[in-house]
Amino acid sequence: MTIKRLLLVIPLVLTVFLLQSYFWVPTYENQAAGNPNRLVTYIEASAADAKILNPILNADLPSAIITNFIFEGLLDLDEELKLRGRLATEWFITEKAYLLVRDPYRFPDGTAMTGLELLRRVKHRMQHPTLADAHSHVASIRLLPPEDRGQEVELLVKDESGNPSIETVQVSIHVPERIEFVLDHVDQDLFGYVTPVVGEEYWDNMPYERYVSVESELAPELQEALATQYQELLPVSEHNPEILFHLRKGVTFHDGHEFDAGDVKFTYEAIMDSRNLSPRTSSFEPIKSVHVVDEYTVNVVYKRLYSPAIEAWTMGILPEHLLNHEAMQAEMDERDLSEEARKTFGMRDSVFNRQPIGSGRFQFAEWQGDEFIHLRRFGSYWEGPAEYHDYYMRVIPDLLTQEMEFLAGAIDYYVAQPHQVARYKDAPSYQSFSSMGFAYTYIGYNNRNPLFANPNVRQALGMAVNVKDFLKYILYGEGERTTGPYSKNTEWYDSTVEPLPYDPQRALAMFEEMGWRRNEKGWLEKDGKIFEFNLITNSGNPIRKNVMTIVQNAWKKIGVKCRTQYFEWTVFLKDFVNTGQFDAVVLGWSMDTSPDLYQIWHSSQAGPQQLNFVGYQNPRADELIVRIRQEYNRDRQRELAHQLHQIIHEDQPYTFLYAPLSTRVLDKKIVLVETDDDGHETYQKIYPTKTGDVSVYFHKWRKLAFTPDF
Repeated sequence: MTIKRLLLVIPLVLTVFLLQSYFWVPTYENQAAGNPNRLVTYIEASAADAKILNPILNADLPSAIITNFIFEGLLDLDEELKLRGRLATEWFITEKAYLLVRDPYRFPDGTAMTGLELLRRVKHRMQHPTLADAHSHVASIRLLPPEDRGQEVELLVKDESGNPSIETVQVSIHVPERIEFVLDHVDQDLFGYVTPVVGEEYWDNMPYERYVSVESELAPELQEALATQYQELLPVSEHNPEILFHLRKGVTFHDGHEFDAGDVKFTYEAIMDSRNLSPRTSSFEPIKSVHVVDEYTVNVVYKRLYSPAIEAWTMGILPEHLLNHEAMQAEMDERDLSEEARKTFGMRDSVFNRQPIGSGRFQFAEWQGDEFIHLRRFGSYWEGPAEYHDYYMRVIPDLLTQEMEFLAGAIDYYVAQPHQVARYKDAPSYQSFSSMGFAYTYIGYNNRNPLFANPNVRQALGMAVNVKDFLKYILYGEGERTTGPYSKNTEWYDSTVEPLPYDPQRALAMFEEMGWRRNEKGWLEKDGKIFEFNLITNSGNPIRKNVMTIVQNAWKKIGVKCRTQYFEWTVFLKDFVNTGQFDAVVLGWSMDTSPDLYQIWHSSQAGPQQLNFVGYQNPRADELIVRIRQEYNRDRQRELAHQLHQIIHEDQPYTFLYAPLSTRVLDKKIVLVETDDDGHETYQKIYPTKTGDVSVYFHKWRKLAFTPDF
């Protein structure tokens, strides 16, 4: 009897327990029940852990995300992709330029050159009516006396076995008289204005041996290596753009130490210190010197014209007092390192990289390796604290697990794939965003291959492909057609350029106009040769694999015989892309906001291991590329970039396919909080900006306990 009663009572007890659990266990819609801190805690999923939390040393995405919260740069990009001040309140770009006085040398009219005569003629030339606008920006022109300076030069040499090494040589440089131009803006055409004064050949055959010397005779290989640096050591003409930064006062690092100009100079020097192996070195290499004018003013002088260089200052600034020589010595003492360990100890070995201190909106709290990184908002941030009190990056390698955690409300964000985003669009609990990012996918043709040397061939191949198929069947609508080499959401992209039409009949007609005819098997043939080639990409990327399948079928319809192959990423790059040993590839670029395309499209960058691996060459494109990277006037830069876009589109070295949209899904309870001067709060729906990122105003995000009605 007792057993019978138990069998009746136990199910009832369990049922009651489960029913009451339903009412107190938090659900997705009621995540904060019993845990109000969940509303002020943002949790993001990452497939991998961060590596090193130092903005000048890291090179992986998770580390970059975290350091962007912890550290602040002098500048950053606003929602319109324009530079705005952060640790710098304002900045001014000017220029000093120099022209050497060559002696002996004769002017084009046969008169012997002297410094005073060159100065007189240059000043007279700048008064010419056609140069009135240029002259209005010249503050002064003067003659500088000769000077002598010493300099250490690093020379790359190879031993008998071909092993490279660096040798440092002290050189003496006798700098002859120079004409100095001081301008209130940068003018890349300055020396073109004075060329009629000195002649076109003035920059040729400079007798550098008269001016550059060493104390003792160098070995032939060292002398040869030194000769390659003559033009940099003593340029006949030199542009030195300058940026004067005025820094924000009252900013403190998370330990309370005040930020000043010394931190800016220290950060630059740390990047350029070869012992630190910073991946940011190339971005700061154009800098000639960084001068601390006073506690809140820094003057940066550049070696040459390179307008995108200013964007390097969006990188986080390091605290000098925690990483300088004295701090490193103190850390070694505290850790009681051996003499052997001290010899190689550097910034990469510092505990700072796992316990960073910056001046950003969030400060470091905790790092549990391969589990999570925890940040807390910085209450003394100069622009006011963030709405969220805590930020977590949780390491969840499995993408399915990420989605399950998101659906359960355990995380607020993960990288949702296009097919997943489609499921959330009509769900009442979520808000989804699809915004233009900075990437695009393309088919790249080896322009060195005679099969693809004719732009008409490349154009015909592009016209045979229906890009709408990719957008519909591969991206689920999360992408847009693209026509050229720039990111679509930048001003450099020329939106007036029309994409190639999908017209397979016209594509076939173009091949026939070039002498190709279909044979009895349906393949295009010319002079006994079938139009056939290999199309390759990397394995492990299902989207690119699907792209290859679609284009293979599209080309087959017009008689083009295409074979497809996949290779492991390392093999793909090493054996095919980097060597230029391929016919055509499916790849993509992740671009930035700069208009500089030198590395990808200039003909000088078409060698092995370089980024113009398709071997594109066009003299007019080369000229535009150089002028764009040397132009500091944004409006003029945009005009030149649009011209470049049009030329590359006409040449079709790539078939430009599509730009994938940046997709994001969030709880609808997450809103933007706006506070007026009286402290009154209003809630707004989160919106994507021109950057393609909805988190530009992350510091204003807050999760509400209810779902707002908008």
